[in-house]
Amino acid sequence: MRKKSHNIINNDFKIIAVDDEQGILDSLNVFLTRSGYTFVGLTDPLEAIERLRNEHFDLMLLDFLMVPIHGDQVVEEIRKFNKDLYILLLTGHKDLAPPLETIKRLDIQGYCEKSDKFDQLLLLIESGLKAISQMRLIANINKELQSTYEQLENSYLETIEILRNTVEAKDFYTKGHSDRVSAYSVLIGEKLGLSEDELKQLKIGALFHDIGKIGIPDYILMKSEKLNDDEYSEIKNHPSIGAHILSNASIFSDIIPIIKHHHERYDGNGYPSKLRGTEIPLLVRITTVADAFDAMTSKRSYRNELSIDFVKKELVNGKGSQFDPEIVDVFLDILNNNYEKINQIHSN
Repeated sequence: MRKKSHNIINNDFKIIAVDDEQGILDSLNVFLTRSGYTFVGLTDPLEAIERLRNEHFDLMLLDFLMVPIHGDQVVEEIRKFNKDLYILLLTGHKDLAPPLETIKRLDIQGYCEKSDKFDQLLLLIESGLKAISQMRLIANINKELQSTYEQLENSYLETIEILRNTVEAKDFYTKGHSDRVSAYSVLIGEKLGLSEDELKQLKIGALFHDIGKIGIPDYILMKSEKLNDDEYSEIKNHPSIGAHILSNASIFSDIIPIIKHHHERYDGNGYPSKLRGTEIPLLVRITTVADAFDAMTSKRSYRNELSIDFVKKELVNGKGSQFDPEIVDVFLDILNNNYEKINQIHSN
């Protein structure tokens, strides 16, 4: 059996599962209560909707194919009165899951195939509860913020430092990487003539573009060899997790698009929302180029840093597919004419 996470006090969280097969609920009850969670299982989706209307739960495990209504219809009703519930959809087979568009529209955080083994499901639950835990922390911080601008500004900066320390403690690589991505992004923003407010959003958003890694299991972040398909799918959740973590704090509303969409591609083949072209906000398109540049010019456990000439060619090759062509041209101009600034950032 998996060891219980030491980062989360399990009995602080309430999980509700809805499945029309009592046997599955019984198995989940044994597995989750043994893991330390407070658990409620229901076979009637209509009863579950009313239960959620009148009682707080942190996370929901929801079967998709049920009677009298399917799981997506259940979520449709729940989202009318509860926007914060973390929902994981369970399917008998991945081909039976609802369309991706439906999952996005209803803000379903993930789905998992049913199995006799619950290890994968427990990983998803732990990741979800880590995100919920951070949301609680941020919500409490947000309540303590004072009404005056000076107090708000000070609290904002303090909150940023708290989050920075949290991410860096979990993923050491994020420290230098995020600092450099932020600095490169600001250079591009300045070259584009962005306003002071936009530059500030860009700086902070780029610093926290990987905040969602808080919700990714440590063994994946620390793995030195190539990730398998399941692990890669898991790490692809970090933009959505990051956006979810910050969503309860109004002070972060301006930077959430950078957090959520920094892995979108200009050709629409990115994630999580498959935004295309100028559908991707400008500050995000800037961060994406800076992020890719630092990834290529940084040493990894599996390779040395790539040469600047090779990286320039990769940026050019990615114009119109991965990157906004205009942003690439601006950054290449900086590389060609102000490389000392880039080199100084890279050396820090």
